[in-house]
Amino acid sequence: MNNPVLVEVLRSGFVESIHRGSVVVLGPDGTVRLAIGEVHEPVFTRSCNKPLQALGLLRAGLDLPDDADLAVGCASHSGEAEHVEQVIGILTKNGLAESDLGCPPDWPMNEASRNRVIAGGGGKRAAAMNCSGKHAAMVATSAQQEWDVRGYLDPEHPAQTSIADAVEDMTGERITTIGIDGCGAPLFALTLTGLATGYTRLVTAAQGTRRRRVADAMRSHPHLVGGTDRDDTELMQAIPGLLVKGGAEGVHAMVLADGTAMAMKIDDGAPRPRTPILVGVLRALGYDAPELEEKAERDVLGGGVPVGAARMTEGLLDNLV
Repeated sequence: MNNPVLVEVLRSGFVESIHRGSVVVLGPDGTVRLAIGEVHEPVFTRSCNKPLQALGLLRAGLDLPDDADLAVGCASHSGEAEHVEQVIGILTKNGLAESDLGCPPDWPMNEASRNRVIAGGGGKRAAAMNCSGKHAAMVATSAQQEWDVRGYLDPEHPAQTSIADAVEDMTGERITTIGIDGCGAPLFALTLTGLATGYTRLVTAAQGTRRRRVADAMRSHPHLVGGTDRDDTELMQAIPGLLVKGGAEGVHAMVLADGTAMAMKIDDGAPRPRTPILVGVLRALGYDAPELEEKAERDVLGGGVPVGAARMTEGLLDNLV
């Protein structure tokens, strides 16, 4: 790939680094409003898949009456106390234990929460891992449907095949590549256009449908989707009706209340350039909020004070229609 430069990193007025990547923006009807770089080539869309995975589990028969449980099932949470409690609650309601989770144990992503765990003599645990909500939903589905609980991460397991069917249905793409995500779950490669299409179909679905319930649960519980000092959570709180979900290796997707959707992939996998691009697209689409002003650039520090910034390339969105 030779994707264009999306974000420049300036230090003391000198371009120190660049981040290349690809971005697509779709209108509610699927019309391409902006395409930068390779938006039709498959990439591993990592945790951006989670809302579509949750839909597949609901279609498989997952019964989660509490929308907060569904929200954490779509989350890349920070491992704060409320996140862990929500995950444990899903397990307990279904006669399961934390040991039934197939994700690796981890420290909370949130620094204050991690420090409290360490100060209390605690250690890594599966429920604190940022993907534990997704795993709790997968294993709960297996328990409810009387499927093999221990084998729920096998791509041929009925929970995973139902997820694959939902992903293909929502994105309009055939899955040709299956990998293993960082949490151990099956991972699909999708195009950015397909990913954005799936997000549009979530929020434009009729009230009361499974699709719409996934979107509404995430938007109603943004803190459970991310956490304290997390861009996804803060952007959803700032823009009514916005759904945002990030993934590892520089993938991010969002969809507005009217169904306008965006997906991006940063070639080098860095998280730094993602939020300036998200904010730039929101602004170009006519949205404004104090939070957007704060997040439009990422400070570059020298001696502990800002000496530059990571900012979106000038003119990048000029062709957004």
